Amino acid sequence: MVFFLTSPELARENLASFRRGLGEIGYIESRNVAIEYRYAHGKNDQLATLAAELVRRQVSVIVTLESTQGALAAKAATQTIPIVFMQAADPLRIRLVDSLNRPGGNVTGIQLMSAEMAGKRLDLLLELVPKATSIAYLRNPTNPVFAESEARELQAAARAHAVRLLFLNASRPSDFETAFAELVQQQADALVVSSAVSLLTDPDQIVALAAQHAVPAIYAWRPSGSRRSYELFNEPT
Repeated sequence: MVFFLTSPELARENLASFRRGLGEIGYIESRNVAIEYRYAHGKNDQLATLAAELVRRQVSVIVTLESTQGALAAKAATQTIPIVFMQAADPLRIRLVDSLNRPGGNVTGIQLMSAEMAGKRLDLLLELVPKATSIAYLRNPTNPVFAESEARELQAAARAHAVRLLFLNASRPSDFETAFAELVQQQADALVVSSAVSLLTDPDQIVALAAQHAVPAIYAWRPSGSRRSYELFNEPT
């Protein structure tokens, strides 16, 4: 059983890869394995309910893709059903597993190291916008575990480059316009978008706002189905 933080449209690539992997070991959906899907549509507060529902259904395994909070919710919901995660935060620091080589318990998975790469994304952004002195960082405050680790990497990179780092909060798509209004008011020269997938439930809106305000922006992901302009970097105009 699989549940995602985002929507079916944005989960398409990961879901296709997941099905291919199952097929390679002989499991074909609707033939010899049944898969139930649950989507939180970017709402972290729904994850515990989704995990509890899957536990009540006595599924054989829970796979959480794209979500640190989803993995934590699944672990809190069961100590017996196997859980496989794909998420970004350090699984040791958040106590998701006991060790990397011997996870222990009923949880194992893949860490994407997205937070650790945040500083590198800022480095790249400043190569492309060398005159920038103020960088905005768009993050989801409802995902504190990931946001804190990513912010730590960005702050270190910002200090190294002697640039100001401005924090913008958006926990849902309806917050994006307010966040960009603050970006303009604070006169930020460029934007780093958090790699937390919960910010990418409506990536086209972020891209459109960055283009509207002519702000160079760098992202961690390019979800399938989004506009072609959603690349690693939006060029300044």
